[in-house]
Amino acid sequence: MSRHVQRAASATAKSEATRRRILAHLARGDQRVTHLARPHDMSLPAVSKHLRVLENAGLVRRRRYGRVHEMQLNAKPLKQAADWVEEYRKFWEGSLDRLAEYLEKTNKLTERTTKT
Repeated sequence: MSRHVQRAASATAKSEATRRRILAHLARGDQRVTHLARPHDMSLPAVSKHLRVLENAGLVRRRRYGRVHEMQLNAKPLKQAADWVEEYRKFWEGSLDRLAEYLEKTNKLTERTTKT
């Protein structure tokens, strides 16, 4: 999967509140699927669907011990997404700073012309 496709899948996976809560639980350590399902008011199959989306996005890994499925957070795609956002944050901050300067100059010019 290309980095661009991986990034899009990761963003889609994180866009849903239940999946974000699951990722937050996994950030505290590996957990069984049944433990991840407890705090959510949904069936085990419904939680499993969310976990499959997170797996397909590369955000979690599944290990099987007989009938027990344990999930583990894969933080690398999250780090990559944070780095990508950071790159663009620098761009937008610069653009917003320039916009603020322009608006201040425009505002001062407007004040001068309305006073005269």
